[in-house]
Amino acid sequence: MAFIGLHLPSFTFPGVEPAGLFPRVLEIAATAEASGFTAVSVMDHFHQIGNQGSPGEPMLEAYATLAAMAARTSRLELMNLVSGVVYHNPAHLAKQVTTLDVISGGRAVLGIGGAWYEEEARAYGFDFPPIGRRLDRLEEAVQVCRSMFDSESTDFEGRYYRVDGALNVPRPLRSRLPILIGGAGERRTLRLVARYADRCNITGGPAVVCPKLEVLRAHCEAEGRDPGEIVKTAHAGMVVIGENEAEVLRRLQELSASPPPALRGLDAGQLRQRLISGTPDEVTERLRAYLDGGADGFTMSLRGVWELRTVELAAKAAQAAFS
Repeated sequence: MAFIGLHLPSFTFPGVEPAGLFPRVLEIAATAEASGFTAVSVMDHFHQIGNQGSPGEPMLEAYATLAAMAARTSRLELMNLVSGVVYHNPAHLAKQVTTLDVISGGRAVLGIGGAWYEEEARAYGFDFPPIGRRLDRLEEAVQVCRSMFDSESTDFEGRYYRVDGALNVPRPLRSRLPILIGGAGERRTLRLVARYADRCNITGGPAVVCPKLEVLRAHCEAEGRDPGEIVKTAHAGMVVIGENEAEVLRRLQELSASPPPALRGLDAGQLRQRLISGTPDEVTERLRAYLDGGADGFTMSLRGVWELRTVELAAKAAQAAFS
C-alpha cells in the first residue's frame, strides 16, 4: 500500500484566531483523508521550533490533538513524528498510543526518536543527556513499548527504565501496532531500525535519503532481518505546489516574503531550487525519485496547507508518483 503522509509542523494559519485553530486542523485532516493521504502526523513539541517559526507561535500538544482528530476521521493513520524519548516514560507512552489506537479504530502508529531540541527540554524541565545516552534510552523505550503493545502485562529492567507488571488493557486494536523510528544516524539509529522497527522515517532529499536506505539494508543483513519487513519512508520537508506555474510562483514569493527561519534570505528562485516545488506533474517527478531510490512512501508538509485546495493538489501529485 502506498504511504503518503501529511505532516503538520505548524498551527499558524493566517487569519485564524485561537478559537478557530482546531476546527481548521479538522478541515485539513478531513481534506487529506478525502484526497488520498494515508496518514497525518504532528510534532512532539511544546512550543514552535526554531527552523519553523518563533517560539511564541501556537503549538498544540501532540497526543491530545491526535486523539481529537481520531474521533473525526475514519481512515487516516495517526502519529507523532516523532515522540522524543526524553519527554516520555515509555510505559506511559505505550498507554497513550494504545488509547489512540482504540479511539481511532486501529489507526495509531508510534513514532519515536532520540530527541534533539535541548533548549526546549531544559525549558520544560526534562533531562537532556548526551546523544549516546539518549539513543540508549531509545533502545530500551522501544522494547518496553513493543512489549506493552503485544502483551497484557510487561516486565522490563534496563539501565534507564524499569517496568514491573505494567498492564495495558484494553489491548491495541491493530494485530501489530507499528513502531516507527525517526532519524538517520548510520551507526546507531538505523541499526535500531533494523533491530526493532516496523517503519522508519528519514529527512532529506533523495540524494540524502536513498544512501541511508542502503546503510539500513546493511544493518538488516547484519541483524538477519529482511529489509522488506520495514516500511521505509522519507520526509520530504516543505512542498510548494500550485495548479499552474503562476500559482507556484505566487506561493514562492509569499514564502520568500515571510519565511520560516530556516529559509530566510532566499528569493523565490532559490526557494524553487531548494524545496520540492512546482505544478502537480513536477512534484510527482520529484517525489517519484524517493521511490526509485528504495523508499516505500513519504511524508511532507505543505506551504499554504490552510488553503484546502493545496492539500488536494499534493495528494494527487503524491498518488501519481506510485503509478
